[in-house]
Amino acid sequence: MQPPASLWWSQLTSPVTPRRSLDTHIDVDVCIVGGGYTGLWTARELKRREPNLRIAVLEKSVCGFGASGRNGGWVSALFPVSDEQISRDYGSELLSHQRSVLQQSVQNLGSSLASDAIDAEYRRGGTLTFARSELQASRLQSAVQSAHESGVGTSDLMWLDKDQARERGHLHGSLGATYSPHCARVHPAKLVRGLSDVCEALGVQIFENSAVTRIVPRMRTHQPEVITPQGSIHAEFVVRATEGFTSTLAGERRTVAPIYSLMIASEPQSEEFWSEVGFSKYETFADGRHLIIYGQRTDDNRIAFGGRGSPYHFGSTIEERFDSNHKVFSELEKTLRELFPTLRGEITHQWGGPLGMPRDLMPSVTIDYESGIATAGGYTGDGVTLSYVAGNALADLLTKPTVTTEFTRLPFVQHHSKKWEIEPFRWLGVNAGLALAKRADHVEHRKGFASKASSLLERLLR
Repeated sequence: MQPPASLWWSQLTSPVTPRRSLDTHIDVDVCIVGGGYTGLWTARELKRREPNLRIAVLEKSVCGFGASGRNGGWVSALFPVSDEQISRDYGSELLSHQRSVLQQSVQNLGSSLASDAIDAEYRRGGTLTFARSELQASRLQSAVQSAHESGVGTSDLMWLDKDQARERGHLHGSLGATYSPHCARVHPAKLVRGLSDVCEALGVQIFENSAVTRIVPRMRTHQPEVITPQGSIHAEFVVRATEGFTSTLAGERRTVAPIYSLMIASEPQSEEFWSEVGFSKYETFADGRHLIIYGQRTDDNRIAFGGRGSPYHFGSTIEERFDSNHKVFSELEKTLRELFPTLRGEITHQWGGPLGMPRDLMPSVTIDYESGIATAGGYTGDGVTLSYVAGNALADLLTKPTVTTEFTRLPFVQHHSKKWEIEPFRWLGVNAGLALAKRADHVEHRKGFASKASSLLERLLR
């Protein structure tokens, strides 16, 4: 497999030459399946805790081929499940703890990159979510108020009126914005490729172009085994870190739904343009619509912009042709030019790929000491920071099994999401959610009031 044709991969300064494939049998302490952020952060953190551990990473293409090399580059404290649900299910103390860990991890991830000399263009400017209608403004202001009532500090999340928001950034039609300082912007491919080099320098064996066909749990006296077409690995523990591609493994088709998120990138914009629209501290941005969009200002002054809208494919199918959807690309460009009417030049890059969405939207980090199998993933698009947190949690679970740490006491550690429904119910449900989000935005934009679709969408996501 070749790296995806994205802006991020096109800007790598060194050619991506695949590492050697696994072509024999080896024995290690920990085998990690998946060479993305989760797998590589786990390997790095394991080596930091116990340098003598024998660790192997298996990647079916090249490290970063999946969501880790294609995403929007938001190092955020966002979590795909609401604070209200976390508080209801786990209590306010664990909600506060999770919030603190995620916020601190935004900064710690940047410190880790600096200590490893990985230049991933990390810029911690915070994030802005703009209101471009009265309905969006009301919804966002209510969310800020609710967050403050649940313990979020006024400096951690605030409402900016129209003029205050413009001091940081401006989208056409903005009526104000929420602002959180707990977000940074990175270059995804430089991060993942740099992290793979660091892991290799620490002594981690990385095998690329090594697709895993089967993971066999521990049985009596036989260690867990990972099998590829040309080789195999026995390990004390196997970590499955395959995110959206989990559905391609035997028996895992209903574990997560592979949802496609697509992106575009503009030509580099002039200093006059950026003087007009702001984002001088490289704040990430979105708005208050139901169908998610996200953007960032790159180091070379482009806008990298993405969003949902591509359909879920029957049977959790993943194919390379799904990475491209001309209708969605066209809608993304239309939206980008609406947000920035003075944007100049052509769209230079278009790309996409799958991310993993659990049935309850809850990420998870799990370990079964009896079978020797550990897992992490299900980030639903919030995986840049969550993968760093998951890697630390897995490293603690593997090296300190009897000790509770700040990472292992997080609510999503040892959480097991229920399986997705069988087809065609899975296809109907996921695409119904997509249609409801589109309908809700359409009604709000055209008629200026909330539609029944928005309330139906909330009920569907519960």
